[in-house]
Order: sequence, then structure tokens, then C-alpha cells
Amino acid sequence: MGTIWFWLVAAMLVMYVVLDGFDIGVGVLHLFVAKTNDERRMALASIGPVWDGNEVWLIAGGGTLYFAFPLVYASSFSGFYLPLMIVLWLLILRGVGIELRGHINLRVWEVFFDGLFAFSSVLLAVFYGAALGNVIRGVPLGEDSYFFLPLWTNWRVGPSPGILDWYTVIGGVLALVALTVHGGLYLAVKTEGALQKRARKAVALLWGPLFVLTLISLIATMTVRPQSLRNYNAHTVAYLIPVGVMLSLAGILVLSRRHDDKAAFRASVVYLVLMMVGAAVGLYPVLLPSITDSALDLTVERSRTGLYALHVGMIWWGFGMLLAIGYFVVMYRMFRGKVDLHSGGYGH
Repeated sequence: MGTIWFWLVAAMLVMYVVLDGFDIGVGVLHLFVAKTNDERRMALASIGPVWDGNEVWLIAGGGTLYFAFPLVYASSFSGFYLPLMIVLWLLILRGVGIELRGHINLRVWEVFFDGLFAFSSVLLAVFYGAALGNVIRGVPLGEDSYFFLPLWTNWRVGPSPGILDWYTVIGGVLALVALTVHGGLYLAVKTEGALQKRARKAVALLWGPLFVLTLISLIATMTVRPQSLRNYNAHTVAYLIPVGVMLSLAGILVLSRRHDDKAAFRASVVYLVLMMVGAAVGLYPVLLPSITDSALDLTVERSRTGLYALHVGMIWWGFGMLLAIGYFVVMYRMFRGKVDLHSGGYGH
């Protein structure tokens, strides 16, 4: 049961990255690809009905982690207190930028909220990538399973790291570029005309850096945490995951050049899913590794709650997921097609 819940938590985080990822990417891009007020309204309208619903997967993932692995939840939320507060404020600022932009019809405030939306989206992507980098690298867990990390120390990976070091910064920059590409492809799917063309151009410009950063991140991960190859060597079929990552990257480039925006967006979804799954395969059965002593790792068996609770929770979790999936299916079906401001754009 512990293994099942490990992959359920991972699946919910993957869903969040895929769905809220394009919201964040649109936020990063909209100041650059949307040149007029109407184009920025269109960019916001492309995510308007779904962005807040997409964030539900983050809350649900945190709740599931709390239920299934309370020790990991307590340890990580305590040790990562500072970045979690930063992320919380960035989520608030992003919501403020989206919601209030359409309700105050003064140019100065529209520019301010556009900047706020872009600023919070950029930092959210960086902090999410850095957070995953911290989990892969490991943290200085004590015998009580708690730890503390400053925002940065000497930028080195060692026994006393900070939240930001050279490895986690690579993860943050990779997340920023990957989610920006994801958002650009989504904009190309949902818009037309000049905005669509600029979104495609942004994807073309960022594809090269994304490819290079993906390779660098894979090499850096094997250097910083060689244990991540243990499961790959034990189950060689797992090496299909990095192969799939490279094929999906190629798909993004080829399909985007052909202006097959939906297929290119699906390739981006595959890329993000495989990157996250690859990280989970490299970690399992560890949820939060220790950089000081592997005996202190927070593993599935050490961190899980009681088996009875996990069995009963599976029933309620399944019921809740059916409701959530049904809601998202209905929402995205209603919101399919291109954005048209003249038929009632979001917030206007």
C-alpha cells in the first residue's frame, strides 16, 4: 500500500505540473508575446476559466501527502518553511494579478497587474524547479527527521547546503524554460493571428536552451545523486524514460515547426510527465533523502501511516478523484476551441 500511495502522490504532482504549468508559462510569456491590451486580455482569457481549478491539484497533492506520509509532510513543511511561504505569497500575487487586472480599467493599473502576474509566474517556476532539485539532492535530516535550510550558503552541494545552490538553480532555470515552452504551446493552441505567431516564435527560440538544460540536468543529477541510477540499473526498461524525454523534445520542435500546435502541446505534456516520472523512479522508495546519512532517509515504509488508514483512505480518495476528474472533463470540454474576446473574454 505504501508503494501505491507513493505513486498516487507522484501522479497528483504530475497533474499539477502539466495543468498549472501552462498557466505559469502563459504568465511568463504574456508580457513578451502580447503587444497590445487586447492581446494581453486574450492571453489571460486563454487560462481564465481553468487556472484556479488547476491549482486544486497542488492542494490535493499536499493533502494526500499529509494523509499517506505524515512524517514526510511534517519534516518537509518544517524544513522548507521559508520557500513555502515565498511560494504561498507568489500564488496569492499571481491570483491578484489575474483577477484584478480585468476589474480596474485604468491603464496604469493594467500595466501593474500585468507585471505582477509575470513576476510571480517567473519566480513560481524557478522555486518549483529548485524545490524538486532539493528533494532529489537531499536535505540534512537529523535523527528526529527534521532539518533546516537557509535560502543559500556557499552555493555548493555538500553537507550544509542552502535551498539554492548550483544544482537546484539548474533545476529552477530548467523548470522556468520548460514551463514557458509549455505555456507558449498552449497559447498557440488557444489563440490566432499575431499572438499565435509570436507564441510559436517564442517556443522556437526556447527549444534549444530547453534541450541543453535537459541534458545538463540529467548529467548533474547523476553527479550529485548517483543513487538515482539504482532503480534504472535494476530495471533496465526504465531507461526508456530518458529516451522518451528526448523523443518528446524532438516532437515539440518538429510539430511546432509544422504548426501542428495541439500535437506539439501533447508532446510537451509527455516531456513534463516523463521528467517527473523519471525523478520519481530515481527516488523510489525514498521520499526525502538525507545527504548526511542514508540510514536517515524518509522512505515509504518508514514514513507511511497505518495500513488500515491507507486502505480506507483509498476508497475516499478514489471517490474524490472521480469527482475531480469529472469536473475537469466538463470544464475543459466547455472551454475547448480558440479564445474569442468578442464573445465574452474572461474578466471583461
